[in-house]
Amino acid sequence: MRLNEIRFSDQRPIDGYGPGGFRIGGEWHEGSLLLSPQGVVPIAMPLNAEALPPVLALAPEVDVVLVGQGADIAPLPVRLRILFEEAGIGVEIMATPPACRTYNVLLAEDRRVAAVLTAL
Repeated sequence: MRLNEIRFSDQRPIDGYGPGGFRIGGEWHEGSLLLSPQGVVPIAMPLNAEALPPVLALAPEVDVVLVGQGADIAPLPVRLRILFEEAGIGVEIMATPPACRTYNVLLAEDRRVAAVLTAL
C-alpha cells in the first residue's frame, strides 16, 4: 500500500471542533466562522442576507460553500439560495461535523471551497 502525505493549498484545514469553536491550522477560533482562501473570519449565524456579502464576494475564488448549521440542519431560505445561484456559487447544507470533514477532503483535493460553520 502506498501512503501519500496530504498537502493543503494556502487554506488551513480544520483540526477539530468543540463547544464554542474550531481548531484551524493549529489555532483555536471561538464562535461561528467563514473559512475561505482569504482566511478565517467570524460570521453571524444563522446565515442571513445581511451576513452574506462577504461569502458572495468569494465567487471568483470558490465553486462551493459548505454551510455547517450546527447539530441540526434546515433548508436554506429561498432568497439566500437565489443569491448563491446568481453569484455562481454552489451551496451545500449539512450539520457542522460533516461540513468540517467535507471541507478537509475538498481542500486535500485542491478544490475551490469555502465553509460557513456554526459553532457547536
